[in-house]
Amino acid sequence: MLLRLGRLDQPTSAITSNGYSSQADDWASELAQEQEPERELRYEAESPDEAALVYAARAYNCVLVERLHDQVSVELPHLGRLTFELLHTLGFDSIRKRMSVVIRHPLTDEINVYTKGADSVVMDLLQPCSSVDARGRHQKKIRSKTQNYLNLYAAEGLRTLCIAKRVLSKEEYACWLQSHLEAESSLENSEELLFQSAIRLETNLHLLGATGIEDRLQDGVPETISKLRQAGLQIWVLTGDKQETAVNIAYACKLLDHDEEVITLNATSQEVCAALLDQCLRYVQSRGLQRAPEKTKGKVSMRFSSLCPPSMSTASGRSPSLVIDGRSLAYALEKNLEDKFLFLAKQCRSVLCCRSTPLQKSMVVKLVRSKLKAMTLAIGDGANDVSMIQVADVGVGISGQEGMQAVMASDFAVPKFRYLERLLILHGHWCYSRLANMVLYFFYKNTMFVGLLFWFQFFCGFSASAMIDQWYLIFFNLLFSSLPPLVTGVLDRDVPANVLQTNPQLYKSGQNMEEYRPRTFWFNMADATFQSLVCFSIPYLAYYDSTVDLFTWGTPIVTIALLTFLLHLGIETKTWTWLNWITCGFSVLLFFAVALIYNASCATCYPPSNPYWTMQALLGDPVFYLTCLMTPVAALLPRLFYRSIQGSVFPTQLQLARQLARKSPRRHRTPKETFAQGCLPEDSGTEHSAGRTVSVPLSQPSWHTQQPACSPEASGEPSTVDMSMALREHTLLERLSAPAPRSSTPGDAVPGGCPEESKVRAASTGRVTPLSSLFSLPTFSLLNWISSWSLVSRLGSILQFSRTEQLADAQTGRALAVQPHSGRSGLQGPDHRLLIGASSRRSQ
Repeated sequence: MLLRLGRLDQPTSAITSNGYSSQADDWASELAQEQEPERELRYEAESPDEAALVYAARAYNCVLVERLHDQVSVELPHLGRLTFELLHTLGFDSIRKRMSVVIRHPLTDEINVYTKGADSVVMDLLQPCSSVDARGRHQKKIRSKTQNYLNLYAAEGLRTLCIAKRVLSKEEYACWLQSHLEAESSLENSEELLFQSAIRLETNLHLLGATGIEDRLQDGVPETISKLRQAGLQIWVLTGDKQETAVNIAYACKLLDHDEEVITLNATSQEVCAALLDQCLRYVQSRGLQRAPEKTKGKVSMRFSSLCPPSMSTASGRSPSLVIDGRSLAYALEKNLEDKFLFLAKQCRSVLCCRSTPLQKSMVVKLVRSKLKAMTLAIGDGANDVSMIQVADVGVGISGQEGMQAVMASDFAVPKFRYLERLLILHGHWCYSRLANMVLYFFYKNTMFVGLLFWFQFFCGFSASAMIDQWYLIFFNLLFSSLPPLVTGVLDRDVPANVLQTNPQLYKSGQNMEEYRPRTFWFNMADATFQSLVCFSIPYLAYYDSTVDLFTWGTPIVTIALLTFLLHLGIETKTWTWLNWITCGFSVLLFFAVALIYNASCATCYPPSNPYWTMQALLGDPVFYLTCLMTPVAALLPRLFYRSIQGSVFPTQLQLARQLARKSPRRHRTPKETFAQGCLPEDSGTEHSAGRTVSVPLSQPSWHTQQPACSPEASGEPSTVDMSMALREHTLLERLSAPAPRSSTPGDAVPGGCPEESKVRAASTGRVTPLSSLFSLPTFSLLNWISSWSLVSRLGSILQFSRTEQLADAQTGRALAVQPHSGRSGLQGPDHRLLIGASSRRSQ
C-alpha cells in the first residue's frame, strides 16, 4: 500500500523544537540506542488504511508507541514521548463517513477534536473563510491547493481522505459532554441521539491536510472479471469510494475498457435524475440497442465520456457502461424511477455505483432480484457489505483484515477474489450438473421400480400384491442401490477442470438450463416407463407356463432392475473413478450375499410361496443368466442409441468439450496450452512520482494486481503442429468454436484481446456441418457412437481414424481457439448478476 501525505499547514498547537536539544543530549540518546536492542513495532488496526497512516507517520519519525483505552503515547522528534489523554472516540459511521477523537493535549492542556473522513464530507464541515483578512485568504488558498491534490490523487486511483481539527474551549466541551452523556444513558433513540451529538461536535473544522492511499490489486482480478464476463455474468460494482477513484480502479481491473463508452449519471435532485435517465434511455434507443420504455419530458444536459471516437464505439456495437454516484443512486432507487434505472442498467455492459451506503447496496440487490428475476451473487470483505451479502441469493465473503463480519454473514468464504473463478466456473458448474443429473436419476429410479409393481397389478386383479419379497423392497433403496448414486453425485465431473477454466462460456449451460428442462424430465419418465415394461415383460415371457413360484419369478426381476439401474447410472456418469467401480461391484455383491443368506435361512417365512433356496436354485438355471444379460441391454438400448446419435450428430457445447478432452487429454493440462480466450494486455499501472511505500497485508476482494502481457503461450497458439491429429478432432474444434445459439450482444467479448487472436482462430468457426457430410466423414461410424458412451470412453479414445488427404485441413485447424460467447442484453439479459461490494474502508 502506497501512502501519500499532503501536509499543507502546520497545526496551531504544534510546538517548535528550535534549540531544544543539545549535542550532549544527542550523544546520550545515540549511546542509549546502541545499548538497547531495537524493538520492532507491529501495528494492528480495524482498517488497513488506518494502519497505513500509522506506518507512514512512523516513517516520518512520529511513532505510536502505546495505545490504551484512555490514552495514547506518541514518540515525536525532538520532543520525546508525549502521552495524550483520549477523552472520547466517535467511531466511523457509513452515514457520516468520518470518525473523530477528542483528546487533551499534554503540553497546552487544550481539548482538540481530530476528524478523519471522506474528502467530500470533511470539506463541507470546514469553518467558513472570509476574504477580508489575511488568515481567511490563507485558508482559502490551502483549501484550493488541497482540492487540487485530492483531484490528482483520485485521478491516479488513490483513496483520498481529509484530516481536520477543532479546538474546543472548556465551556464548549462541558456543554457538549453533558448532552453526550445524556445520549449515552438514554433508553429511547440512543443511536439517533449519539448521531446528533457527533454532528454537533464535528463542525467548524480547521483543515490540516489530505492523504492518498493506493489499493494494490490482488493477483488475478482482471483475468477473473474477464472469465466471469465470458461465463455470462453481468458485473455490478457497489463501492463507497468517490467516483474518480472508483472509475480509475475499474479501468485497472478491466471492469471498464479504455475503448468503450461510459455513461456518467450525476444528478443534484430527483427531477434532474429523472431527466437524465430519460436522456440515457433515448441515447440507448438511438444506438439501436433496445427500445426504451415510457419517457417523461425534460431537457437536461448529459455528459457522455468516451475515450474513443463515437463512430468507432457505435460501429462496434458494444454496450456502454454506466457510472452513477451515491446521490443519484438514492434518487434512482425511488419507486417512480427504479424501473427506468433498472432498464438502463440492463442495457449496459457494466454498472459502477460509487459512494453507495450499505443500505443502498442492499436495495440494489433487492431491486435486481425482484425486478429482473435474476440469480444474484454478492461478494464483499467488510462490514459495509454484510447487508448486501445477506440479501443476495448467494453470499461470498472474503476473509481479510477488514474483519470477519462479511465471512460470518456469507454462504461461502474465500481468501482472495481470484478464487471466485474456481468457485463459480468450476464448482458451480459441477454442482449444477450433479444436482440436475441426480434429481433426474432418482425420479427415474423410483418411477422405474414402481412401474414393475404396477405392471404386476394387471395379473393380480389390482389387489396391491407384489411379486417381490418384502425384504427386497425394504433393502433395495436402502442398501442395494444407494452407494453408486451417492458417489456419482459427489465426484462426477461432466467436463474436466482445465477445459472449464479455458472455456468459461460453458458455464452458460447452467443459466440456459440445458441439463434440467421439462422436456428432459418427461423424457426420463417415459424412458423409465419403457424400461419397467421391458424388465417386467422379458422375465414374464421367459418363465411363462413354467412351474416356478411367485418369488422365484420375482427375484430375477429385482436382479434385472438392479443391473439396469447400475448400467443406466454408468451411461450418465461422465467421470469414472475407482470409487465408482468399487461401489457398483459392492452393490451387486451385497445383493447376492444378502439374497443367498436370506434364502438359505428363511425356510418357512411366507407359505405357500417361500423364498427358501430361491437364489441358489436360480444360480443353477441358464434362463436366469440369459434374462439378466438380455433384459438390461434391451431396456437401455433406446437411451444408448439416443445418446450416441446426440453426441455424434447434434452435440451440445458440453459434449464437444468432453469429447475433445477425451481425445486429446494431454492438451488440457494447463490453461495456456488450450483454448485461447483473448489475452489481457499488460497493465503498466499508475506511476507514482512521490510518496513512500508502506508494506501492509492485502485483503480487498474487488481490486487485485496486474495481469500478464499477451504472449503466444498465453493466447494458446501452438508452436508445432501435431501431424497425427485426427480429422474428427478438427471437426470438434470447429463446432466447439461456433457461437452458441443463444448468444447475443457482443458486449461480453473479452476486453483487451490480443491482436494475434485472429490468427489462431479456426477458419470455419461458424460453419455448421450438414448431416449428409457427417456420414461421409471417415470418422463417423459406430465406433464414434461407442466412444461417446461413458462406460467405454477409454476404449473409444484409441479408436481414431485419420485420412492422409485431410492432414492439411487438420493443420489449419490445429489451434485450439474458442470464440467467447457474447452475453445477452436487453430483455433477454444474463440470468445471473454478480454484485461486488467494495467496502468504503477497504483493506489494501
